[in-house]
Amino acid sequence: MAAPHRPGLRIAGGVTIPKAELSWRFSRSSGPGGQGVNTADSRVELVWDAAGSAALSPLQRERLLTRLNGRLVDGVLTVAASEHRAQLRNRDAARARLAELVADALRPPPPKRRATQPSRGARERRLKQKQRRTDIKQMRRRPSD
Repeated sequence: MAAPHRPGLRIAGGVTIPKAELSWRFSRSSGPGGQGVNTADSRVELVWDAAGSAALSPLQRERLLTRLNGRLVDGVLTVAASEHRAQLRNRDAARARLAELVADALRPPPPKRRATQPSRGARERRLKQKQRRTDIKQMRRRPSD
């Protein structure tokens, strides 16, 4: 998470979203809170145009747009935070949430699994264990005359 004095939002992997690309919206939070909830605009929405961002390389942009496809509206990512009573804490929470979302989306995919066959010893152990269970269950049966 970036500190307030830094010029942008740092994401893992060396990506920094410029401050100019982030826009904020504020509204009243829902839920209990007494008189404060009716007057304070503590709910925060952080909006970032991922499709038009200059902070991403073409490969990163493609990966991000693919992975966050369900969360994007016309290439724009919106993150809301309203769990704290103070607007400043909700701002920090929204920044952290956006950074985590983008970092997860930019992470390279895991390597493909290479199919392997069980070893001969593993096959023999499996069959031996199956035979042991068969013998145990046969011992539980009534003796046949």
